[in-house]
Amino acid sequence: MPDTPNGDLFDRLAEDFTGDGDVVMGTMFRSPGLRVRGKIFAFLGHRGGLIVKVPGDRIGELVAAGTGEQVVMGRRTMREWIEVPAGNDRTATLALWRDLAREAHQYVGG
Repeated sequence: MPDTPNGDLFDRLAEDFTGDGDVVMGTMFRSPGLRVRGKIFAFLGHRGGLIVKVPGDRIGELVAAGTGEQVVMGRRTMREWIEVPAGNDRTATLALWRDLAREAHQYVGG
């Protein structure tokens, strides 16, 4: 997804799941996403941040740490979704995104 902001980072992250037969690429709101057993666990937001599904208490921790922002769609706050923007250090961003994507994969697929 190189034409999408940070699509190259998302593609590299997606490669981590190529050996997992339960994970497939799909779309979420016309953006590239990863599904486990048909359920989205990570996708690239329209602003180029990684959006992942993790438990609600984990969202609070990540927001408090300044890692990302809880996702709001319309007037609805999505209690288990957080958007983590890309930082200036792309290597550090990819490492963080990989950790969060693995966490989301375990949460949604578990």
